[in-house]
Amino acid sequence: MEKLQPTQEAAFEQIMKEYGTRILRLITFLVKDRSLAEDLTQDVFVKVYRNLPRFRHESSLHTWLYRIAVNECKGYLRSWSVRHILPQSWIRDESVHSAERLVMEQVERDQLVQAVLSLPPAHRQVISLHYYADLSMAEMAEVLGIKEGAVRTRLHRARQHLKQRMGEEDAWEWKTNGWNS
Repeated sequence: MEKLQPTQEAAFEQIMKEYGTRILRLITFLVKDRSLAEDLTQDVFVKVYRNLPRFRHESSLHTWLYRIAVNECKGYLRSWSVRHILPQSWIRDESVHSAERLVMEQVERDQLVQAVLSLPPAHRQVISLHYYADLSMAEMAEVLGIKEGAVRTRLHRARQHLKQRMGEEDAWEWKTNGWNS
């Protein structure tokens, strides 16, 4: 028996369920404003819905979605400066610790988030795509529309800026799925 192909609406609904929160968080991180990120996320998924029939599977679905999201953010950042918007803390620690330790960890995370958010947009993009979205160098190059070497250079420079801003050259290390102090 032949396998039935999902309708466009069913496929879109599945994409929304699987990627909606990830895209929202990525955009929030890039534009520094939750309500604006919600609007941009809606715009991203409107574009996804309209272009889903034309998706040629030349890249993976998540790479295609992240590229649309990054391009929406780039367009927004070109049209209006958001350098003075203060971010809201949306990173939470779900583990059980003493109140003092929780506060100290939150302060450290907030400082790191502030440092990342103060980076130039190109550096903020590679940091968030690599460490938050867990994309490979090749995937990031495809999402950003640049060469892999340029991605490596941007990531290296972004890390150096963060080390300088954090004032702790060797006190923290990078990990694939986030930052640890």
